[in-house]
Amino acid sequence: MQLQDLLTKQRNSLALLIGNGINRYHASGEQNSWDALLTQLAKHHLKNFPGKLPPGISLTEFYDILDLRLNARRNKKKIVSSDRNLQQQFCDLMAAWQPLDQHRYIMQWAMQNKAPVLTTNFEHSLSNAVQTKFFISTSGAKDESRFTDFYPWEAYFSDQILEHPTSGFGIWHINGMQKYHRSIRLGLTHYMGSVERARMRLHKGAKRLSAGGEWQHWEGAHTWLQILFHQPLLIFGLGLAENEVFLRWLLIERAKYYTDFPKRFQPAWYVHTPNEQDHGKLYFLQAVGVQAFEVAGYDELYGAEVWRF
Repeated sequence: MQLQDLLTKQRNSLALLIGNGINRYHASGEQNSWDALLTQLAKHHLKNFPGKLPPGISLTEFYDILDLRLNARRNKKKIVSSDRNLQQQFCDLMAAWQPLDQHRYIMQWAMQNKAPVLTTNFEHSLSNAVQTKFFISTSGAKDESRFTDFYPWEAYFSDQILEHPTSGFGIWHINGMQKYHRSIRLGLTHYMGSVERARMRLHKGAKRLSAGGEWQHWEGAHTWLQILFHQPLLIFGLGLAENEVFLRWLLIERAKYYTDFPKRFQPAWYVHTPNEQDHGKLYFLQAVGVQAFEVAGYDELYGAEVWRF
């Protein structure tokens, strides 16, 4: 399968799910790397840090350990610190990030084709690339589901107010956004909190998604969850490694939902380059209904010719 063919055939229904790979294309050195930012924080806060992440520990676990050590140090010294927490420090390190060419033409494609965009990225390169405005969706929300900057799942960037998340182009941040530093999901503990919040909407209460009621009026209909469960997805720029606990769990829940309600099935595709192949990951994706296909290189994924209108 050619990516350009897929973009042409699915252009009227597709949603994009974009990871940090889009930030790394044509970036200099370690610029725009989550690993590099976390390493930078570790060097600043840990005296005996070896300079790189030790084998046998994931980035999410390492973040929790770093946070734990800093809190223990503050408690030992009985300091009520005014220092910015790790989430804020992480956001500060991203302050200089600027949109690159691929941010602009891929978001222009999404705008042109009214495609919703989900991203695991925290910074606002995608939204800044096309000068969007910030909105908060309230359609279908109940009083107890009021907006919180811890989980701004109703927030999006767009060129217009959307009637509902699937009605047009908008950029939705799955793991939090730089605008609200407390929303940044970096650690395994953070991911578990996100799982529990999503589980409440999927499986609790009369308006839970798993009840099979009207798909436009369930508890998460005004959040980015609506897009993930009810539109075809094109996934790229994401490693989807084992530490992506939250997103992998969501893909499992998505597959379960389609098993229970097969008429609501939506396809999904995962694009990878040859050096990203991982047999275990590809097996997982196939099992949850995501079709993986390979492109020759990053130019065939992020190049301007691929995203021509």
